[in-house]
Amino acid sequence: MALVVIASCQLMVVLDITIVNIALPHIQSSLRFSTTSLSWVVNAYTLTFGGLLLLGGRAGDILGRRRVFVFGVLLFVVASLLGGLAHNSGQLLAARALQGVGGAIASPTSLALISTTFGEGPARNRAFGVFAAVSAGGGAIGLLAGGMLVEWLDWRWVFFVNVPIGLLIVLATPRWIRESERHPGHFDITGALTSTVGMVLLVYGFIRAAQDGWRDPLTVVSFAAAVAILALFILVERRSRQPITPLHMFADRNRAGTYGIMLSLAAAMFGMFFFLTLFVQNVLDFSPLAAGLAFLPISAIIAVGAGLASQLLPRYGPKPFMVAGALLNAVGLAWLTLTDVHSTYLGSVLGPMLVFGLGMGLQFVSLTLMALSNVPPHESGAASGLLNATQQVGGSLGLSILVTVFGTAGRNAADTQVASFLAQATPVERLRFRRTGVLPPPWADEVLTSGVSAAFITAAVFTVVGALIALLVIQVRPSDLERLKGGIGPGL
Repeated sequence: MALVVIASCQLMVVLDITIVNIALPHIQSSLRFSTTSLSWVVNAYTLTFGGLLLLGGRAGDILGRRRVFVFGVLLFVVASLLGGLAHNSGQLLAARALQGVGGAIASPTSLALISTTFGEGPARNRAFGVFAAVSAGGGAIGLLAGGMLVEWLDWRWVFFVNVPIGLLIVLATPRWIRESERHPGHFDITGALTSTVGMVLLVYGFIRAAQDGWRDPLTVVSFAAAVAILALFILVERRSRQPITPLHMFADRNRAGTYGIMLSLAAAMFGMFFFLTLFVQNVLDFSPLAAGLAFLPISAIIAVGAGLASQLLPRYGPKPFMVAGALLNAVGLAWLTLTDVHSTYLGSVLGPMLVFGLGMGLQFVSLTLMALSNVPPHESGAASGLLNATQQVGGSLGLSILVTVFGTAGRNAADTQVASFLAQATPVERLRFRRTGVLPPPWADEVLTSGVSAAFITAAVFTVVGALIALLVIQVRPSDLERLKGGIGPGL
């Protein structure tokens, strides 16, 4: 029962990333988001989640993991309720940010609770296996659940569904999970805040540039402020007794390279899901449920890639899988750039999506293994937490860059499509366009597709950078391979 409680929390937090993705087009039309500002629905969650993840884990060690776990779940529940009740974009984004805070508190604490609840040996190994399976499968469940909720009820239910689940977790926790021993320590609040605020400003700068151009005063100010605050963050971390981000983790070239590869992979991955969700629903005219089903094959192929990598890692080491995975990502994204308004799911989307997913599966196992390689036991939590934080922050930053590319390409395409529309439109259609500024579907689809293709080109560049890092930075020694043969096998 303790494992059910812990795994349910992790499922709720992981599921919330993808369940909202399927609802994005409906959220956009209901709360009047532009396509570029819509990315904040994703980024508001991932930035606070990734920025405060390490602080959440530290809070559990200092204050007691069960207590902090319950608080994080309650905060997530309240934020989900507020998100479902939101009547404008500002309210929804505030709720998403609060959800991220709750997830950052609950998720690392739930993982740590496995160590305190299950003794070393088969029981703990099985518990970690269930936790990993839930983390991996939560994305697929979210896609399907999001499609069903939006199609059969309303987009608001992708938030409301968390409320009963979260309340059941809170009620069950005191009965089935014991409190952990507290460990004295220091909260690096300044480090957590400066890193999160700096990244928010950096992301805001890119999205502002997509809407108002690079010369806009607020764009320039946000970039300048982001650089200053992130520089302050590095200074704070270097002087802190117990930093939220142990900078010495980056001294090892393999670990630093691993974080760089994860950054590039997450940047491409978040962008691919964001833009493909808009494409299949707005251009291919898929219903929310059909869109959820359309993404399920990628979850299956990720599992295939991860299983293949785990079996072959002891023989070849992680580097070949990092390089091959990143190159497969680049091929899949380059293939997606060929999509246009006449594309079909089977002919133009499924194939490249499967190629990209196979690359993801090959990389995830390799990156996790390399991030924890040669790390002292007392720092393994920080190393894995930093990898997770890199994934969330990299995804947010990458999505904001891709949205900027999308906005620029979309504006250029819009000029051409508006001229084409006005040349063919009836007087009534011209009058309607002048009143609303909205192009009808055939021309609007051309604008969206042009922007999406440009974004996929940039995403492919991200993955090529990841492949170069894997090729030039990662070094696997013969001793590392010997250790892998003793510590990893088909059952990973």
